[in-house]
Amino acid sequence: MNKSSIGICAVFLALSSLAAAAGAVFCQDQFLFSPGHESITVAFRQFSSLIVGDWQHYGRLFITWQPALFRQIFFWTIVSLPLVFLLHYLSIGPKSFSHQKGEVFYFGVFSRIVHWIAAVFFSLLVLTGLTMVFGKLFGGGAFVRSARYIHIISALIFAVDAPIMFLIWVKDMLPMPYDLKWFLIMGGYLSRAKRPVPAGRFNAGQKIWFWLSTLGGGFMAWTGYQMFSFDVQTEALRFAAIVHNFLGAALAGFFIIHLYMSLFAIKGSLQSMLTGYKSLEEVEILHSRYKAG
Repeated sequence: MNKSSIGICAVFLALSSLAAAAGAVFCQDQFLFSPGHESITVAFRQFSSLIVGDWQHYGRLFITWQPALFRQIFFWTIVSLPLVFLLHYLSIGPKSFSHQKGEVFYFGVFSRIVHWIAAVFFSLLVLTGLTMVFGKLFGGGAFVRSARYIHIISALIFAVDAPIMFLIWVKDMLPMPYDLKWFLIMGGYLSRAKRPVPAGRFNAGQKIWFWLSTLGGGFMAWTGYQMFSFDVQTEALRFAAIVHNFLGAALAGFFIIHLYMSLFAIKGSLQSMLTGYKSLEEVEILHSRYKAG
């Protein structure tokens, strides 16, 4: 053995001895060599608890749900809802309203800008989130990593925009007694007839979407930050992942519903968010309780 090899071995042994000594001191202070001289098994359990937390609490749920259950929930959400809406479109069809009776100014310029910012970046959040959930199908790698970066940037922008949107519309989004009637008739969407529907400026379905996307989006931002930063204990990180996935599936589902209602269920609905005007007939039928100021 040459001198250089002897020197390397000496350094390695010295570092190993220092590490062992530091570990012994740490363990003695923390848990392994307690006054009661606990058994190795108990000491190992304490060590495991310190490192991974109470894995049996959320750990079992996380290990069981994360690999399979959440993917199934997301899969059936993005597959079943479009099929249901396709059936609705083919059997009942969209509602169409004439603009000949006049128009109602419904959305101001500022609220439309805020809405479109939220719409663009929330769409990116859904698309990139699904890309990460089904990352294996895309082969992982650079594509999924890019989706993750876009997801983070979109979340930051949406987190700034959503509170503004909340303040603009929160008064009109408060629950009202007639919202229950709206649910009982499913907003009139199960019939081709044009009968006045009990709804104010926003109907009950829009209200649910509003509260889920703003308050739910806030929880998504909180849990997402924890998952991104890893600046929490393992137990909290697992809980954050579970909450993030459940809320993500709910938001993805309502996002699909919102898209269908905006693009297909009501002809010209998207136009109102571009121009700010709704057909007077549409307001009288679908928002019969709303009184334009």
